[in-house]
Amino acid sequence: MGYRKENNRKAEIIMRLSEFEMPPMQDVLIVGKRAAIGPEAARRMVDVLSPEQYDIVRIDHPVIEAVVIRKALLNMISKDKLLELIIEEGGKIANETLIIKAQVNITIQVSKSIEL
Repeated sequence: MGYRKENNRKAEIIMRLSEFEMPPMQDVLIVGKRAAIGPEAARRMVDVLSPEQYDIVRIDHPVIEAVVIRKALLNMISKDKLLELIIEEGGKIANETLIIKAQVNITIQVSKSIEL
């Protein structure tokens, strides 16, 4: 009985292109307590790549040691409120050895009424 040998090998390539960012981190970096890069190394990295643009906040958390936040975000929302949200959501996926980067987009909506 003969059979037909078919060659069904295929390759699928997915490419995503986006703007290169300096520094190569985004708005927030969540640093685990036993991560390869600690808060001071993260501070040196952001100071070299993007001086004065990030704030490093050490926190009291079971697995997260610090959060590196782009200062421009703190002009739109208070540090306490932003940290609470970052820790609440980031803490769900963080562990002691991870460094997690997060993109945070803040949209402020204002509605006012005026007398006519």
